[in-house]
Amino acid sequence: MRLRLLAAVQALLADESLVGVKDAPRLAAVVLYAKSRAPRGQKNDLRTSTWGAELGRWIGVKPSTVHHKVLPVLRGSGAARTRVVTDAEGHPTGLDCLVTPLWNAHHGGGAAHPLALSKAELATLLRLCEALFGHGWTPENKVPTPPGLLAGRTGKGAATDRLGLLLMVLNTRASGWLQLCGGSVKAKEGRGAATLARLLGCSPSGARKVLTRLTEAGVVTRQRKATSTRMNGRARVMLLPIARAHGRTLASVEAVQSPESVFSARPDGAVGDHAPADAAGALGTSGIGGAEGTPEPGNQERPSSAELHSDHAQVVTPVVSQQLDCGFSGEGREAEGRRPERVWVREDQAVDGKIAAAGTGSAVAEGGPLRGEKPKDSPVDERAGQRAAGAGAGGRPKAAGWEKAQQQKQKPVALPDDLRLRVALGPVSWLWKQLNGWQQNRVEEAARAELAGLEGLLAVPGGAPRLLADRLTDRLEETGGEALIRKPFGWLIGRGLVRRPSCSDRRCDDGTRLDTGGECENCGNVVHIRWARRVKTAAQIDRELPHLGDDQRRRVLEERLREQTAVEAEDHVRRREEARAEKSRRDAARAADQERAERERAASAAADAVRQALACEDCGQQQAGGLCEACGYRRRAEALIVEAGMVVATWAADLAHQGDVDAVAADVRASLAADIERARRAFLDSAPPGELDADPIGAAAVLAFGALRAVEAALPEFRSSALGRLARTEEADAEARRAYKTEQRRRWFRHNPNGADAVAAATKAADTARERTAECLLAARLEQLREQRAARTEQAAAAPWTDRLPQLAARALDGDTAGAVIA
Repeated sequence: MRLRLLAAVQALLADESLVGVKDAPRLAAVVLYAKSRAPRGQKNDLRTSTWGAELGRWIGVKPSTVHHKVLPVLRGSGAARTRVVTDAEGHPTGLDCLVTPLWNAHHGGGAAHPLALSKAELATLLRLCEALFGHGWTPENKVPTPPGLLAGRTGKGAATDRLGLLLMVLNTRASGWLQLCGGSVKAKEGRGAATLARLLGCSPSGARKVLTRLTEAGVVTRQRKATSTRMNGRARVMLLPIARAHGRTLASVEAVQSPESVFSARPDGAVGDHAPADAAGALGTSGIGGAEGTPEPGNQERPSSAELHSDHAQVVTPVVSQQLDCGFSGEGREAEGRRPERVWVREDQAVDGKIAAAGTGSAVAEGGPLRGEKPKDSPVDERAGQRAAGAGAGGRPKAAGWEKAQQQKQKPVALPDDLRLRVALGPVSWLWKQLNGWQQNRVEEAARAELAGLEGLLAVPGGAPRLLADRLTDRLEETGGEALIRKPFGWLIGRGLVRRPSCSDRRCDDGTRLDTGGECENCGNVVHIRWARRVKTAAQIDRELPHLGDDQRRRVLEERLREQTAVEAEDHVRRREEARAEKSRRDAARAADQERAERERAASAAADAVRQALACEDCGQQQAGGLCEACGYRRRAEALIVEAGMVVATWAADLAHQGDVDAVAADVRASLAADIERARRAFLDSAPPGELDADPIGAAAVLAFGALRAVEAALPEFRSSALGRLARTEEADAEARRAYKTEQRRRWFRHNPNGADAVAAATKAADTARERTAECLLAARLEQLREQRAARTEQAAAAPWTDRLPQLAARALDGDTAGAVIA
């Protein structure tokens, strides 16, 4: 059961939705998983009901932390789905939660998935959580549930302590000693902290703090194993709740494992090759050294009938299957994968099945001697795959299909079919085969993401796979080869596939330019800048403190360099915050501009719609936008006729006499009216019969446009004629004479002012001056005429109604207005 629950909790915490999140959401996911309903028959309801305050008491935080930092994280990462439950009046009464990895396990992995626990197994996990950190209940008319061991541990770090205690309990056997990890560890933290760090996925220093808090809480004790030389031996960690639950104490364990006695005392109830025949069925002493009472028969970790012979090493650490990797000692052994056997196994069996002599059994060397002799061949070196068909003696029966599913999951899979990935991951093909299916999928995703990033940096497409393969080759050379890599998945994700820029350039990787393959110039600049700063700081120290020794000088130099680095880091953070604030300001301004533009477009569209609904101001045509097409052409033609009259009046009339100006304008209007009439007759003669009557509005627009084109064609002639007349005025002649003489007086013509070149240049300058004078006179006189016309228009507008009514009465009415008046 312990291994089954350990596999389930580790599979839950290893789910991609919980990777990288803090310990409070992870512990909340474990609690919700333990409280989930097991599927029954056709009903597959895996939800659990709780509320924020209840979940906060489980993980040791306040309800506000649950609602702001736990549930949003679980929902955001996809680890859980929640739904607020309300009563008939709409008031919230609870929270329905569904652990997503559990749902995926039942719908994708089947009964063989580690998370697919039965109802009894889920109840056992929940009861274990209650005993460790449950907050206690006192229901009415029921037996109260006492608080757990860490119920009083709340606040900062409480979730980490509770999760660490749960993982350590699941990794501890009935003896109470925690299974410590192997390999080299830092002496400062110790092997216990290194083991807890691997369980929690944190640093050894952080795990050491957690272990210290658990020791202060009285649930963990740490000591070093005594040796025959009275020196401190291997460090050990005991889970006191486990030891007490099995009736063991620290004193009894020390008495059994003391190195001062070669042979342990022979208990009265000993059996085996030292026991009399009539005592074969007698009960032995306690499980450890006979210091305590007889354990229960169900204790599979230490049978009561075991004979304690000479002191031996601890039994072989159970081999956990690959997907439940915890980094413990013994996991790398390529044995059969079964639970280790006890010292009493097969001691009463025949040697070869033919004689009745008792054979010897060993936890390591099966069939080898138990006392004194060394085994010739050790099955530890045997390859995996020779697993027993069923659970052995003292083992736990496994669910049907579990072992087969694990073997299929651990079966090596070749490199992906994608040619780019095969090229990129070719140097680490041996490491690829050591990964399980889930790990291979994660490595493939990371490799694809890195290839996409490299393609964006390269000038020539298609070189990213070769570049990533070269990077993996270099990383393997740094490590010393594939054989020295103990954790292939962690090495590939955290070291092999990641880019390590040595400077701020995105194309830099370990000081090499990814696009060119040469050395990164920016890295050289960074090194030069740092070295120059170090030299400058050293020179300042020599000037300020000339009498310092070498050690003191080096210490002061390092302190000042650290201060400068801290200042730069603060400045970088400040500039980053300013950039973020500036970006937020620009985004807000851009959003405001877009909103304002949307409002202006909406207002313009509304105004245009209103304008389109207006009738024509001149002819009264409906839905004309205030002015129909024909009337628009007429207005433009009228403006050009007035302009043409003023152009002619600039040279043909006395501008001081308004009557003279009006007479010239009338003559021009009559001339343009004749041109308009000729254009109108030409259009009417060319139009098919009946076409104008079919569309009178269109015909009126065409005629108005023809009149406009006739006026536009005549206006340039009037302007050219006016410029020619104004060029012969006295002002133009005087300006031409001055320009002629000025050109003759230029220094390059002084020696021969009447020569051919001088006369030609002077004549050209005179003509240019005459044209400019004519244009200036035309513009000035047109401006004068426009001002006079504007003044007369204002006077006419300000005239009283008694003077304007006769003029209005003389205007002809159109057809619609005349019909309305007659009616």
